[in-house]
Amino acid sequence: MNAINTFLAGILSGINVVVNNYGWSIVVFTMLIKLVLYPLDLKSRKSMRRMSMLQPQISKLQKKYANDKEKLNQKTAELYKKEHISPLSGCLPMLISFPVLIAMFAAMRMVANNALAKQAIDMITTGTQHNESWLWVKNLWMPDSPFATMIADQNSLKQITADIWKNVYQSLSADQLSALANLKITADTINGETIFAALQNSAAYANEMLTWSTMPEVNLLFVKLTIFAHNNGFFILPVLASVTQFLMTLTQPMTPTTTDAQGNPGSGTNKFMKWFFPLFSLYICSSYNAGFSIYWVAANLISWAEGLIMNKALDKQDKLRLAAENAGEESMR
Repeated sequence: MNAINTFLAGILSGINVVVNNYGWSIVVFTMLIKLVLYPLDLKSRKSMRRMSMLQPQISKLQKKYANDKEKLNQKTAELYKKEHISPLSGCLPMLISFPVLIAMFAAMRMVANNALAKQAIDMITTGTQHNESWLWVKNLWMPDSPFATMIADQNSLKQITADIWKNVYQSLSADQLSALANLKITADTINGETIFAALQNSAAYANEMLTWSTMPEVNLLFVKLTIFAHNNGFFILPVLASVTQFLMTLTQPMTPTTTDAQGNPGSGTNKFMKWFFPLFSLYICSSYNAGFSIYWVAANLISWAEGLIMNKALDKQDKLRLAAENAGEESMR
């Protein structure tokens, strides 16, 4: 899996060589991934639509055999066989694409952690750091939030793995290596904790934090949030991620297999999913770096557009099929 992560990270870095901005490179990278996964998405959507079309018949069977689960399962299986539908047909394409998505997330995290490690070491050894900006976001590798600075915090640095620290250390200049040696940081001792400790003892870091932390803390129940005067962003990407996630759920087909008291198929589950994922998106994108949030928003927008287009095309196919079936029935009379 690490080889796949490295391969995808190399693709993202290669795109950046051409685009020369990681924010827009992530957008292009997301479009390529969605293009590769499009056949699987289309197949899954078709299968789930066919399952949804059978829901009225399944509901009748559920009512008829409510007290005989064995008979219900038998009749349901017969219905699926008659319609040439597998209950797993809508899930299999998603299960196949899931490892690709996991590898993509890992690749983006690898690129972000490399950049963040270099920025932290630059701050220690040179007194400045080179930020990757994108539109209103000042540092792409920190959250788009008024509660975050451009400089890496302890939690962000601790999440960087040992292999990344080692690779970044080997890429440093002689002057940077000498500066770290003076702080007793070597290839064997470099990690998130030693780098953060060195940052705290850095005059440049202290001056930056003094400049940025000019706003009072906000107490929200058990959480204390510091609003920085010169923050890294305005919380736009997390909000966009939540909104676009909601829009995407509106175009996603559902495959309910149960009905509620009013006879609505799976309405409770559908409502939960409809609101859970937008809230989850808001939380994730407010906690992770802005680069990840850009991916999330771009992926949601692409999926939403795909849903609108595919649903329209599939609706047209269904109408043509029904018209052909009706015409065939008329000709047999």
